[in-house]
Amino acid sequence: MKSPPKIDASSDRIWNGFNSSGNCSIADSMTGWANKTVSELKEELRTRGMPVSGSKASLISRLQQSEVESDVIEAEIVNGQPNGKMKSASKLLTYKFSERVKGLPTSVIIVTAILIVGTTGGGLLFGKEIANWARGETEYDLIEFDANQTRSYAQGLVDLGHPEWGGRLSGTVEEENTAQSIKTNFSNSGLPSTLDEFEIPIYYMGNQFELMICQPGNIGGVLGGPTPCSVADLDRDEVYYEHRVDFVVQGYSGSVNIPASSNAQIVDLGMGNETADWSSASNGIGLVWLIDGSNGDPGTESNTVLMKRAQENDLRGLITINSRQNCDDLVEGDCVPYSKSLDITQFDERPYDIGFVMVSKSVGETIVEQVVEGEGMLQFQVDVDNQDDGYIHVPCGIIEGESDELIVIGAHHDTVYNGEGAVDNTAGTATVQEMARQMGLLNAELGQPLLTIYFCTWGGEEEGLWGSSEWVKKNRATLQDNLRLYINLDMNHVDAQRNSGLTFQGNSPADVTHIKGIVEEFARVHPELVDKYEISIRDLDSEEMPYNSDHAPFVFEIHDGDSDFGMAMMCYGSGSSEYHTYLDNMDRFNEESLLVSGIIYGSLVRHLAWG
Repeated sequence: MKSPPKIDASSDRIWNGFNSSGNCSIADSMTGWANKTVSELKEELRTRGMPVSGSKASLISRLQQSEVESDVIEAEIVNGQPNGKMKSASKLLTYKFSERVKGLPTSVIIVTAILIVGTTGGGLLFGKEIANWARGETEYDLIEFDANQTRSYAQGLVDLGHPEWGGRLSGTVEEENTAQSIKTNFSNSGLPSTLDEFEIPIYYMGNQFELMICQPGNIGGVLGGPTPCSVADLDRDEVYYEHRVDFVVQGYSGSVNIPASSNAQIVDLGMGNETADWSSASNGIGLVWLIDGSNGDPGTESNTVLMKRAQENDLRGLITINSRQNCDDLVEGDCVPYSKSLDITQFDERPYDIGFVMVSKSVGETIVEQVVEGEGMLQFQVDVDNQDDGYIHVPCGIIEGESDELIVIGAHHDTVYNGEGAVDNTAGTATVQEMARQMGLLNAELGQPLLTIYFCTWGGEEEGLWGSSEWVKKNRATLQDNLRLYINLDMNHVDAQRNSGLTFQGNSPADVTHIKGIVEEFARVHPELVDKYEISIRDLDSEEMPYNSDHAPFVFEIHDGDSDFGMAMMCYGSGSSEYHTYLDNMDRFNEESLLVSGIIYGSLVRHLAWG
């Protein structure tokens, strides 16, 4: 059993747990770290939310420092009152108490509290925190969050989109203007701001996109007559399909122009797996059906795999048919095409001469019926330049803390080319901007936080997490030593009519515990939102973290070695079937739903940074 706390009057220190010989009883546990393996030391650091990089000696030193900070409280007293240094010291003590002393016996906490009160002239310097420790609870203060301001941020982003298509595609003037606007908003919130620029592989959309089925005229093909479906085939019948609505270009597509009159071969390759006869579509166009896996079947493979097979077999065009996503949700009896990218780093040569689009289910069925199995001829034109590199942008707003320990809150501000991207991910970017504004107000009210806070938005996410990956690469040394937590907001939006709640998840057990406590307080203050938007909380192992958004570089790319992971939390909303389609616009934008993730994650940051 630990002995009662004692005062070292010569240094005004409160020590907890001295043994009878006058040596600190934690010495044995501190020296015990030397007997642990590196993996065990890193796991212990992760549970404490601390950096896990460095040699074994540095890991042990970090744990020893943590032990000391948990059991030692320093306060400099001048004439019975805290001196000028005490203001910041009090914040530091509050943080260390709330984060690290929870495991102490209640009797020790109460006695320590009495001693603190006594040495501060009777002032309840930490009264609220002490009361919470005695109850075995942590108290959380919720941040403010203005849904109307968040919608205003979102509308401002949407207004910067492409004048015809609406998107803010990476590498375009629309994406650059978006980044500049966000930087300005950070500055207007009182935050110093930066803007990084990174060069990456880019594709640029052209102007000529056509998908058309031609039925030859009655005189076409007759000896001496006009070529079927040529301009001279006067009684031909043509049906044109609408770009973005009926067909959508896929990321890093190349360019191709196949007129109907060329009567190019169209081959149905089924799911397009490795057993399909891809060579039969050589110099023609392959059709691949997008199907979800069932009965152990993995389903249709990724765009990257499909495009590599098309390149290896000399196809001129690749058309995927949507029959697995948003079916009947947006258009009754149909599946709307959506744009997805591919991993261009997997190609030795960028596929410059292969056009790649997705069509709706109804259009795909028509192509099979009228072209593959009928007399129709397909006209297929895609105008994309995927051969050059271009620039993406990362604006960050910064609140400098008393330490280098770092929290990063992020969301991607780019979108697919073919829609406004109101949900994906204008919603997340607007939430980050409102959180930054609220934290700027807190900084003015409460003073400098203990931890440094970065608010960043990423370009290049839709093409392969380029913005976050390049930023992590640039700042890897700092992140290795100082990253406390990354928070990602990507589609943290809930559709009001298709609402199945939100999920908060991550690989930081300490922060999952905090989120549970914050959600309880959120439910007390905002019961109407909890009733409306069900909240799920998941604690994931690092190996379970998905590699599907901008949290991934912070989890997997900061540290060397398979067993080293960064700590990240993320939020996913629900019901947004418009994702990556032309229908992802402000008509269905639900700013109320952003209150949930904005307040909960903002309150986590407040707790970690200000105590």
